[in-house]
Amino acid sequence: MTNAPIAARRSHIRTHHADTFDDPYEWLREKDSAEVIAHLEAENAHTDSATAHLEELRETLFQEIKGRVQETDLSVPTRKGDWWYYSRSEEGSQYGIQCRAAAGADDWTPPVLEPGVPVPGEQILLDGNVEAEGHEFFSLGAFDTSDDGTRMLWAPDYEGDELYTIKVRDLVSGDTLSDEIPKTGGGFFTPDGTGIIYTTRDEAWRPDTLWMHLLGTPVEDDVKLFHEGDERFWLGAGITRSRRYLVIGVGSSITSEEYLVDLRGDITAEPRLVWPRTEGVEYSLEHAVIDGDDRLLILHNQDAVDFELVSVAADDPQGARHVVMAHEAGRRILGVDCFRDFAVVGYRSEGLERIGMLEYADDSVEELRFDEPLFSAWPSGNPEWHSPFLRLGYTSFVTPSTVYDLDLSTRELVLRKRQPVLGGYDAAEYDQERAWAAAPDGTQVPISLVWKKAFGAPGDDIRPVHLYGYGSYEHSIDPGFSVARLSELDRGVIFAVAHVRGGGEMGRGWYDDGKMLNKRNSFTDFVACAEHLIAEGITTAERMVAEGGSAGGLLMGAVANIAPSRFAGILASVPFVDALTSILDPSLPLTVIEWDEWGDPLHDADVYAYMKSYTPYENVQDGVAYPRILAMTSLNDTRVLYVEPAKWVARLREAGADDVLLKCEMAAGHGGVSGRYNAWKERAFELAWMLDALGLAEKAPTD
Repeated sequence: MTNAPIAARRSHIRTHHADTFDDPYEWLREKDSAEVIAHLEAENAHTDSATAHLEELRETLFQEIKGRVQETDLSVPTRKGDWWYYSRSEEGSQYGIQCRAAAGADDWTPPVLEPGVPVPGEQILLDGNVEAEGHEFFSLGAFDTSDDGTRMLWAPDYEGDELYTIKVRDLVSGDTLSDEIPKTGGGFFTPDGTGIIYTTRDEAWRPDTLWMHLLGTPVEDDVKLFHEGDERFWLGAGITRSRRYLVIGVGSSITSEEYLVDLRGDITAEPRLVWPRTEGVEYSLEHAVIDGDDRLLILHNQDAVDFELVSVAADDPQGARHVVMAHEAGRRILGVDCFRDFAVVGYRSEGLERIGMLEYADDSVEELRFDEPLFSAWPSGNPEWHSPFLRLGYTSFVTPSTVYDLDLSTRELVLRKRQPVLGGYDAAEYDQERAWAAAPDGTQVPISLVWKKAFGAPGDDIRPVHLYGYGSYEHSIDPGFSVARLSELDRGVIFAVAHVRGGGEMGRGWYDDGKMLNKRNSFTDFVACAEHLIAEGITTAERMVAEGGSAGGLLMGAVANIAPSRFAGILASVPFVDALTSILDPSLPLTVIEWDEWGDPLHDADVYAYMKSYTPYENVQDGVAYPRILAMTSLNDTRVLYVEPAKWVARLREAGADDVLLKCEMAAGHGGVSGRYNAWKERAFELAWMLDALGLAEKAPTD
């Protein structure tokens, strides 16, 4: 095995609020430096050498994942206008293929497509494999077709930096048009298909400007529709399902504001403000037609922590409000989707997503019921204003991804497709449950568990555990199926999710209690979950690994510092481990936007002191017995720069941590490598490392 690279120490003084910190590895930020690239390549070479003994296991895991996937497959078609749109994959191909076939005038039952069987009348719109030729990385940032079905736009990224080039194709002639818009955040067609609405970013990578491009005209002549000058706010836009309004939304983590443009008139007209921004108030809207009147259904949190849904007149949105769903503590309303005759409301209670059918006539809400105790369900793929069916997605820890159509006349769920899992997968051989751990302040923290029954239930015997966590941005880690996870479960591993504060699982208060000056709760909640699993006789510290990515990577770094003895290994993907350095620098991508999540250490001494007390890089401790650590990153990541884990690993080695690895993808972004086979290989690499840390590298799966 090669020796671990030792980064040079070079003094770099940072002083804020009378506090001075010498950051000896800040020089690794120079991405264009040949010395930095050489250091990253040396880290990769060391990681390859240190994990060479796992090569056979990695290949086994890759083949297991690949062997469970029906490589030639098709999605359930979605109707838009006169066409059924669907995607398909082919064995041996990295990327999906976007297709369509003509639909009959009154045909709302999607055609049943058989893998490997040619689809009558199929038109291939975009083959991702062709688009990716000659590129190490490929990601599609936007894909749209005009309402009349005659044009298509797509926006590829070949670097991983999330800057997309919009391109347009005439679907009648098959010609690619000369219109090409570089360095965008993505875009979509105007309803008449003659224009493209798109966003661009400022130097800090913040989407800040909305444009309209008229097809056939120079990009230089594009019209600026809206600009958001406040660097704390980002911008987005979309068209209501009714196709009546362009909605322009700006928002920070805690405040939002929306504008309307009536598409019956001039799209370049001055946007009309809905509600003026009020610090700490978030809202979003949908357009509905109720009893012949144009209404806006607005979801907001003004004096309603878990949100309230109201209806206002579209032509007087700041006028009288009619309460549709009143605020109810513990029931976090997540969103609303309006259709011609009804609306769908998504909300969360008891830690799970719920779907309710909202009747316009009396504001009654009928909740859809599902059989499993842990599940995820959501509306999915419903572009049409009026349809006899509502398309839903569904999954759980043991149920593969499922597509249902809800028959609106009978309220019956019609199964359209369940993700095939090859190799004889039987959901009845696995089980899932919810447990609860007591945090240091007495708060009960939910833990989701999934396991294979053949090894016994949790607590029957000491078992290896893979504990996952995130805990930021009100993002919830909801139940979901993973083909790759089966390789762990079939070797006796229990997979667990610690639903720590900072996420959104238990409502807005759960998020508030894990952000800003409450951030430490995320870390202590995760440790409490680990200690609960140990105390209940489910596992031991020597048989538990932890995993988290991005902001969850910060969680991993903090946990490594405060409870290093609780884990045999920690996997940190694109980890936000040098948080204070990043949040102090407003010139870095997205930093100012992040102040509403973490606080503003640049101008607030208390925030500075609090962040410095937990940020992983600055709190690495000399002489501590750290567990095995693997940090995964990407050179072109614009969200969490590669330098954060690079510095963290250098500091851990300096402190004496003797089993710390860094793997840096040299052609990838925040989401890692592109292409499904590449992604499977990367996950096999991570799984092999975790199984090795758990002492299971030699264990074969059990049927």
